[in-house]
Amino acid sequence: MSTTFLFIVSACFLGYFLLLDLCYALLFMISFLESGRHMRRVAFGDRRKMITSPFVPPISIIIPAYNEEECIVDSVDALRLLEYSQFEIVVVDDGSTDRTLARLTEAYQLTVSHQPLRMRVPCQPIERVFTSQRIPNLVVLTKQNGNGKSDAVNAGINASRYPLLCVSDADAVLEKDALERVVRPFLERPRETIAAAGIVRIVNGCSIRSGRVTEVRAPRNPLAALQTLEYLRAFLASRTAWSRLGALFLVSGAFGLFRTDAVVEVGGFSTTTLGEDLELILHLHHHFREQRRHYRVVFIPDPVVWTEAPETFAALRNQRDRWHRGLLECLWRYRDMTLRPRYGLLGCVALPYLWLFEVGGPLVETLGYAIVLVSAIVGVLNAPFLLLFVLLAMAFGVALSLSALLMDEVRLGRGQPVRDVAMLACYAVLENLGYRQLLAIWRFAVTVQVLRGKKGSWGAMPRRGFQQD
Repeated sequence: MSTTFLFIVSACFLGYFLLLDLCYALLFMISFLESGRHMRRVAFGDRRKMITSPFVPPISIIIPAYNEEECIVDSVDALRLLEYSQFEIVVVDDGSTDRTLARLTEAYQLTVSHQPLRMRVPCQPIERVFTSQRIPNLVVLTKQNGNGKSDAVNAGINASRYPLLCVSDADAVLEKDALERVVRPFLERPRETIAAAGIVRIVNGCSIRSGRVTEVRAPRNPLAALQTLEYLRAFLASRTAWSRLGALFLVSGAFGLFRTDAVVEVGGFSTTTLGEDLELILHLHHHFREQRRHYRVVFIPDPVVWTEAPETFAALRNQRDRWHRGLLECLWRYRDMTLRPRYGLLGCVALPYLWLFEVGGPLVETLGYAIVLVSAIVGVLNAPFLLLFVLLAMAFGVALSLSALLMDEVRLGRGQPVRDVAMLACYAVLENLGYRQLLAIWRFAVTVQVLRGKKGSWGAMPRRGFQQD
């Protein structure tokens, strides 16, 4: 009886992971073809002519800041050097308890402005508005501390003047041409495009000078290096494909460009979830589909923002706890969209994919470890089958990671040293020996906590800030 039960369970696990691997392979194939098509289109475009055109829409860059005294001035200085015709920088001091405001005041000679704001989306009370005597396109707000990043972004929306808004982080480093690349979909189809995303890359290990990444290097910290592979898979082997299918469900909070009026229509960023970036995109999909309006949310593989990755297990667990908790909250909030044809491929394919693999994956994987342990204890474990299954799963995961790494190097031309590429290739093997299992167990624990009604919080991640070359 136990042998029959184990055979049935093993067959179910095998079928589940074969389906998962098939989905990954199809997504990567679509991503590979789409990235090639995009790079050919970009190669034939005149980027300089586009940026100097009077028809390029101006952009409001919103930077929420909470206790960012170490990097806020460097961040603003880096944004000032962006290659774009017209933009403003809106820094929102979200009730900081350090010298964030003092550093900004000293660096940019801030003075109080009495110009009224348009309160288009709800946020905690804004206390003061400052303008700079040195930089005409800089606005600084101070406000009462709200519920996470989303409330600060909403305050920035109320102070913004332009039809497009870019949301980033105080510790992020935008490449100098990031805006002119990410704005392209809004120029090609201005009436339909409501959001666009670029790629988020890990800055740990890179050389930085004057707010610019001058040399791309792989992180020396093992945890950061493993996350580099995760980011490459997520963006190059997944989101490119979902964008092509018209079912992109996430624009990262580290770098996204939005049509301001569309964000205002849905009430801004939600302050009731830890996944405010995911919630906004699902809300936009839901809103525009319900109104039967043509729209699109796109991902572009060449605009780059560099962000700092956690380098300790405690910080990494806190980050993944927040991400998975936010995913569960958002999927439950928009559960009525799942398997509904009126929401297109997002409802019929993307959301079921998230439920089945992103939510179900950690549950199935953790249950599998428990079954293997129990089978070994009672003496019914089929060791050759288990070994073959593990080797096949590892081989597929390594192949997917290496494919994303090679696409990044060859097709997108990131130009890392060969030694660093080889090191990341080694990590593609090593991540299967404990790291991925640890992430699955953490996500399983979060799911149990959510089912038990335990609330989460943003927490804090230790940051090294801008490490100058």
